[in-house]
Amino acid sequence: MAATDFKDYYAILGVSKTASADDIKKAFRKLARKYHPDVNPGDKSAEARFKEVSEAYEVLSDPENRKKYDQFGQYWKQAARGGPAPGGADYGGFDFSAYGSFDEFINELLGRFGTGFGGATPGGGSTYGYRTRTGPSGFGNSGFGFDPRTASQANFDQEASIRLSLSEAFNGSEKRLQIGSEVVNVRIPPGAKPGTKIRLRGKGTLNPYNQQRGDIYLIVELIPHNFFQFEGDNLVCEVPITPDEAVLGAKIEVPTPDGSVTMNVPAGIRSGQSLRLKGKGWPKPKGERTDQLVRVMITPSKSLSDTERELYEKIRDSRTKDPRQQLSGIKL
Repeated sequence: MAATDFKDYYAILGVSKTASADDIKKAFRKLARKYHPDVNPGDKSAEARFKEVSEAYEVLSDPENRKKYDQFGQYWKQAARGGPAPGGADYGGFDFSAYGSFDEFINELLGRFGTGFGGATPGGGSTYGYRTRTGPSGFGNSGFGFDPRTASQANFDQEASIRLSLSEAFNGSEKRLQIGSEVVNVRIPPGAKPGTKIRLRGKGTLNPYNQQRGDIYLIVELIPHNFFQFEGDNLVCEVPITPDEAVLGAKIEVPTPDGSVTMNVPAGIRSGQSLRLKGKGWPKPKGERTDQLVRVMITPSKSLSDTERELYEKIRDSRTKDPRQQLSGIKL
């Protein structure tokens, strides 16, 4: 299980880690009634919450499973069955059930793969190579090594996603997140984009070597908007225009994040061509703005008045140029 997949069952039920079995049962019953599918027909969010609450209760209501969960955290399932660590990591076939805690397992691990602090490697070097990955163990997936000089630099950071509306990301906002039993206020700076990382210092996994916590990186995901999308650093949108506006040119109103602006459509524009509104796009870190690209789409009406139809017929009958003339000589 990756660090980001770890579920804090105590936080899910809204109880402390010292909660009694009765407290856990009461919390479960309260939440189960609230999110039960029969009470929330068709609500997928409530259904998912109900399953999450049920999963948490199933683990914490079992004394043996709860003990393993408290000892090994995200690795409790591996500890319960004495199996290998998740995610394909090679822990040398260790039996988790032989250890009282994850720290004991790490200490034993270092003793087996090293020769003590400052010991020599089998190849004659001073230390084993140290490889890190995102996650609480700080070890790579292809073997172990330990260097006491770099142990405190192991990566005990975690990642999680945070979903924002386009308005929240554009203007900036503040979110209240629950991390374990702690409620944290997170400030989202204006201009967050998909993939933007927001760092929460000292909120990650505990480093057993120096007793300091890593960081949590929140990766921004944006809820799709019905008009604005991203194209590189710019915003892009589609705006319909009529055939006469395309032929003759026009001034049209176009929505931007700040409100509507008037945009000139040049005569003879083609469908799908983009026009640029400079400085009307997404906020930059130093306060400037990217551009907004307006893609015009020529959209003929499907419902014409008699007058409109008559005028279009006159245009057709008096047309002097065939736009498909150059296609006559094309063949395989």
